[in-house]
Amino acid sequence: MVVPMPPLLNLADEAAYRAHYIHELSNTTHHTRDGVRVFFRRERFDHAFFEHTRRNGPNDRFSQDRATRMSWIDPTLTEPNATWYQGWDNKRRRNDASSSVAVAYQSFVVILRFGVSRQGVVTATFVTCYLADAQAYPKIQRSPIWDLQTCKNKLGV
Repeated sequence: MVVPMPPLLNLADEAAYRAHYIHELSNTTHHTRDGVRVFFRRERFDHAFFEHTRRNGPNDRFSQDRATRMSWIDPTLTEPNATWYQGWDNKRRRNDASSSVAVAYQSFVVILRFGVSRQGVVTATFVTCYLADAQAYPKIQRSPIWDLQTCKNKLGV
């Protein structure tokens, strides 16, 4: 089934996108389709909406391309037909059930890291989002499917 894409977000400049992120994502409550609360930390803006100008360098340039898709994040997390894959643990060089890569629109991915609150409830933190390129997207698709129960088992809940 083809999921209709949300509109792109067209704002004036980096400051406008940052303000939008803080107002619409950081300061409001969001949940996944499984009902897990997702937190959007203000400091994640620089990671999610900047890109590196040198290979493997720091994210040092604002990415208008990424920022225009900011409005796709929440619909990706709530889309019933989205595909969720397990994330990747770079240190251990293996898939990780406590992180996810959600895909609903083209190759646009939203990455979350899951944890357990002091109340014993599973929550998620937004890590980043981007359009996966032709090399990265097939690797993502080879990952195991993410599901909440496997995540809870990994987290010991």
